[in-house]
Amino acid sequence: MKLNEMKPNQGARFTSKRIGRGLGSGNGKTAGKGQKGQNSRSGGGVAIGFEGGQTPFFKRMPKRGFTNFTRREYAVVNVADLNCFDDDAVIDFEILKAAGLVKKPLDGLKILGNGKLEKKLTVKADKFSKSAVKAIEEAGGKVEVL
Repeated sequence: MKLNEMKPNQGARFTSKRIGRGLGSGNGKTAGKGQKGQNSRSGGGVAIGFEGGQTPFFKRMPKRGFTNFTRREYAVVNVADLNCFDDDAVIDFEILKAAGLVKKPLDGLKILGNGKLEKKLTVKADKFSKSAVKAIEEAGGKVEVL
């Protein structure tokens, strides 16, 4: 078989109907949409979720809770995860991302105090828990709030 001999499978390619292009085309006048009614008009048809006038499912379901639109979500790292860095290193979001400890910045970076820190580090983040500040300073490191 050669490239110039290749053909698509039977029925894989077809020319689309050119509807509404005159009576001689076989699909002129009403363009295959019948006479009158909702679906014959431009923009016709029903909305997604329309159930023929019956109250739609999403309106029949009870409402519950609410979404706090001012919620801030932080990328979190525990102090135990910071032991993989060298002593006297300056840790910020870019370095944590390169190390694979965080993926996206979200609304900022927060350091939590879970675990034990054994390295002397300077950590730069948007937020720190009290236990994280205590753990970093006990290990001889510094905390910088951005």
